[in-house]
Amino acid sequence: MKQRVLVVDDDHLVADTLNLVFQANGYECEAVYSAADGLARARTFIPGLLLCDISMPEQNGLQLAEALHHEMPDCKLLMLTAYASNAVKVEQHVSRTRRPLKLLSKPCRPELLLHEAQTLLQTA
Repeated sequence: MKQRVLVVDDDHLVADTLNLVFQANGYECEAVYSAADGLARARTFIPGLLLCDISMPEQNGLQLAEALHHEMPDCKLLMLTAYASNAVKVEQHVSRTRRPLKLLSKPCRPELLLHEAQTLLQTA
């Protein structure tokens, strides 16, 4: 069975490109463009990995990660950001929830992204 990845990014081009990268590398992947749509889609798609931008309008990626944590505690988290200042928010989130997540900076080479995703998916 293919590993499932849910991509959430308000930038449609980024989300769609990441979706294609994962599909081309053997993953079952879907993309949505808001945190609210991400949570709704996760409930039916049941991803093993959430690949999510942090900075999004209305609800950010960390808020989505927290909501998803309560419903799907086994879903791995890989966050993307173009802003170095988001690293502090990630550290606060991890210390509060005690749920590890990986943070990568945008732009990110597809090889690194795929490697990090596979590493996360292989952890218990």
